[in-house]
Amino acid sequence: MTVVTRFAPSPTGLLHIGGARTALYSWLHARRHNGRFVLRIEDTDRERSTQVSVDAILDGMQWLGLDYDAGPFYQTQRFDRYKAVIQQLLDEDKAYYCYCSREELDAMREQQLASKQKPRYDGRCRDTDNSHKGTRPVVRFRNPPQGHVEFNDLVRGKIVIDNRELDDLIIARSDGTPTYNFTVVIDDMDMGMTHVVRGDDHINNTPRQINIFRALGAEPPQYGHVPMILGPDGARLSKRHGAVGVMQYRQEGYLPEALLNYLVRLGWSHGDQEIFSLEEMIEKFDISDVNKAASTFNSEKLLWLNHHYMMTLPAGQVAQELDWQLQQRGVDTASGPSLQAVVEAQRERTKTLHEMAERSLFLYQDFDQYDEKAAKKNLRPVILQPMQNIAERFAALENWQAENLHQQIIDCAEQLELKMGKIAQPVRVAVAGSGVSPPIDITLELLGRDKTLRRMEQALDYIRARAE
Repeated sequence: MTVVTRFAPSPTGLLHIGGARTALYSWLHARRHNGRFVLRIEDTDRERSTQVSVDAILDGMQWLGLDYDAGPFYQTQRFDRYKAVIQQLLDEDKAYYCYCSREELDAMREQQLASKQKPRYDGRCRDTDNSHKGTRPVVRFRNPPQGHVEFNDLVRGKIVIDNRELDDLIIARSDGTPTYNFTVVIDDMDMGMTHVVRGDDHINNTPRQINIFRALGAEPPQYGHVPMILGPDGARLSKRHGAVGVMQYRQEGYLPEALLNYLVRLGWSHGDQEIFSLEEMIEKFDISDVNKAASTFNSEKLLWLNHHYMMTLPAGQVAQELDWQLQQRGVDTASGPSLQAVVEAQRERTKTLHEMAERSLFLYQDFDQYDEKAAKKNLRPVILQPMQNIAERFAALENWQAENLHQQIIDCAEQLELKMGKIAQPVRVAVAGSGVSPPIDITLELLGRDKTLRRMEQALDYIRARAE
């Protein structure tokens, strides 16, 4: 049997952390078993589904590297198929028209609640022709009245639901559009799903869907329901906890490798191992090892992982994300040093690509103002002569390399009987605009001769103006 899994989001919002983790688990299960992974967009909720959300899902999947073997399929393009199967169930008396009005259903619910009964449809149209009511009917699935549904959840183990707990759910609305629990079954059946990995908020849907599978003479897939993700306060992770779409994490400067590593460990473990390459995830991930209990999102842990990957991934790989960050800021990266060299210079002192990009802007763009505090401390009139001295040394230097630049600063400091920092820090403020940059010799090499000399001259003008 070829393993076939799927990720089936509804395009009613961004691809959030919970959905991304579900997609990852489903993808890993397929990849570990050399199976197929399908992407399906469940867009039957026409009022809430948007193209912006579809794009956010596709962009998030691409950025994370969760490639799919088939799809994306769209449910709105399969309405003819759903309509045909609904008619089949009606013809086989496995579904029926329900003419109950909203008022009748509300009254039914109120009466059941008053009697301390579980609110559910009582089946009054099940064996009665109520077409005389003139109401546009819905179509309900004829759920088995006896017996039970039993399935072995890949995460939670054996689950048994009495059919008497399940009412006759609506499979087509009064306007003819199919409902979620029905379309999911038809899609999973037609697309040959063998394993469905999804959130545990779907557990109550599973026995209903299994009964529809069986009514159609089809074998249901195996189900694995993963627990929810909690915020630090123990409540379900939401926007108030800072839960954002996956692409927001890219905006904030996280690497996809870090986010994937964090997500796989958010509910699954393999001994005490914390760091997993994608290959190791595929090799070691087992859906049956997913925790039954909910996991708590920890932003500090994610940040720690991100810094680890910034430090350990090849600089060229990190540079691709730095390039994206700089492009978002309108930077022409061709106007400055190699991005790979910038990564090598900056990654020890930054934890996100956002931070790295902000601290590297001076290498590509001129600035209008100095950091006020840094300039006040370092670009004082007393430093005018030393700055003129080092600027002349830089201008005369033929081989613009870090070690040569470093030696010029040492020679200048020795000549003027100053500590090296008394030269290096003013130079840093002059060329970077602030008191923070990589080691000064590396900073100058990255910046290049022309920009360095031009900015040194600007700094000298600033110091002279301050002296006057």
